[in-house]
Amino acid sequence: MRHEITGVDARSAAQRSGLMAGDLLLSINGEEIIDEIDYQALIASSRFDVSILRNGKPMTISVKKQEEEPLGLHFGQSMTLSPRTCHNNCVFCFIAQMPPRLRETLYVKDDDWRYSLMMGNFVTLTNVSDAEFDRIIKRKASPLYVSVHTTNPELRCRMMNNRFAGDIMQKLTRLKEAGIKFHCQIVTCPGWNDGEELMRTLRDLRSLAPAAQTVAMVPVGLTRFRDGLEQLRGFTGEEAARMLDMIAPFQQECRETIGTTFAFPSDEFFCLAGRPIPPEDWYEDFPQIENGVGLLRRFENELEEAKHFDSLWGEPEPVEPKTYVIPTGKSAAPHLQRWADTYAPEGVKVRVIPVANHFFGETVTVTGLLTGGDILAALTPEAVEGADEILLCAVTLRHERDLFLDDMHINDFIARAPLPVRLTDNDGQAFYDALHGRFDEQ
Repeated sequence: MRHEITGVDARSAAQRSGLMAGDLLLSINGEEIIDEIDYQALIASSRFDVSILRNGKPMTISVKKQEEEPLGLHFGQSMTLSPRTCHNNCVFCFIAQMPPRLRETLYVKDDDWRYSLMMGNFVTLTNVSDAEFDRIIKRKASPLYVSVHTTNPELRCRMMNNRFAGDIMQKLTRLKEAGIKFHCQIVTCPGWNDGEELMRTLRDLRSLAPAAQTVAMVPVGLTRFRDGLEQLRGFTGEEAARMLDMIAPFQQECRETIGTTFAFPSDEFFCLAGRPIPPEDWYEDFPQIENGVGLLRRFENELEEAKHFDSLWGEPEPVEPKTYVIPTGKSAAPHLQRWADTYAPEGVKVRVIPVANHFFGETVTVTGLLTGGDILAALTPEAVEGADEILLCAVTLRHERDLFLDDMHINDFIARAPLPVRLTDNDGQAFYDALHGRFDEQ
C-alpha cells in the first residue's frame, strides 16, 4: 500500500532525514506498510530505510534517530485504523440488547486485534485470517486482550453462535509459543459457562501462564430488550457467593504455583454476594481495572491518598457548608454513601440517590449505563429537598461529556435539573476534591 505523508514535524527525525509532505510511503526496510501497526513496529528501531515516491520517482532515505524518539510523520486516511466488526452473535451480546433509535455509534460491534493491542479492547480472535494471525506473531503484538468465555470448543461455538469459534486454545497456545502475552475475559452466564465449565476454563488458561497473565470474570449484563434472544438470567446473590467460594482454592493455588491470583472476579460479584471488597494487594497491579476488577478498591485508595496529601498542607481551610445530592447506580450507592460519610469535611452533607435504570431495565445497576432521563426521574422533590447542588459523575456521559446514552444533551439535563449540577471525574481524587468544594472548570 502507498500512504501519503501529509505533514512532517519540525526538527523531527523525519525532517532531519529529508522526508517531506507529499511523499508517498512505500515500505520500511523493504516491508509493506498495511496500517499503523506495521508503521509503529518498523520505526521503533534507531536505524532503518524508508522507501518513497517523490514526484513519481522512487527514492530510499536512511533514517537515524533515538529508539524512543518519534519519527514525526503524519498521514491521511490510508493509515487510519477502521474498526473491524464482530463475526459472532454471542448469546450475551450487550449491543444486541440495545433499544432502537439511538445514535449509530452505540451499535458498532468491533472485534479488532489492532485495537486490542493499542487500546486494550477485548477481542475474540474469531475474525482473524491466517495472514493476519501471522502478522500478530510477526509484529509481536503484546499484550493482547482476549474474550475467551470458555475453552470448551463446543460450548464456545454455541455461546458465540459461530461454528469457527472453537479453536481458542490452539490460537492462545500459538501466541504463547511466539512469546506474546495476553489477558483474558470470561462473561459468565449462569447455567452456561459457570460451575465446572468455569473451572475447566480457568485450569486451561492457567496452563498457558505466564503468557496468560490474568483472567477476569464478569457477570452477564441483561437489559429488558431481549425479545427473540436466547433465554439467559443474571446471578443471584447466593450464586455469586458460591462462585467466589468455588474459585478461592484455585486462586490460592495460583498464588503458590505461579505467583499471582490469576483469576479475578469483577467488583459486581462481591456486590451481589454482599462480600467486602478485597484489599489493594489482592488486586496486584490492577491489570483488569477496565473490566471492573478493583474499581471500588482503587477509588477508595485514591480517596485515602487525597486525604493524606491534603493533611500535609496543615490545617485545612474552612469549607462552605453544603448538602450535595449524588445520583448513582444501585451497585455503587452503598459504597459511595460510606465514602461520603467518611471523607466529607465538617459542614458538608451528602445524600446518595440510587437510580433505578428504567431505560435498560432494573437488572442493570452500574452508574455508567444510567441515562439522563432516569437520573432526572430519581431527583424527586423529596430526594433534593434542602440540598444545594447535584454532583454528577461524568462516567454517565460519553467521552466528549455532552450526551447521555439516551441522547439527552448535558445542557438539557442541567436546564431540567432541580438544582445546580457539578460534573466530577470517576476517581477518588476528584470525588474528594468535590466534597471539599474544589472543582475543575468544565
